[in-house]
Amino acid sequence: MQMSECEMLLKGYGLTTAEFYYRMPDYTNVLNTFIWQDYDTAPDHPRLFGFVEFWQGEIEGALHSVRFTHRKLVAPGEWRNMVGEFTLH
Repeated sequence: MQMSECEMLLKGYGLTTAEFYYRMPDYTNVLNTFIWQDYDTAPDHPRLFGFVEFWQGEIEGALHSVRFTHRKLVAPGEWRNMVGEFTLH
């Protein structure tokens, strides 16, 4: 069963964004880019490295380089249960 986005954030997942630079087989002088985003855990980044392995095995475009960043959006200590809500006019 897949976790919801909120559950992933509370378990320490963060948003990982990667920019892939690659060359197509027919146009080796042109450098292309591809943006990839997914929730992943640092510092191992299993989803990112799994995608890199998939790219190298299944896609013909040879990777030139990969640049990525990782940001935790919510830490477990930042989560609070809200008891009530006040509305001001």
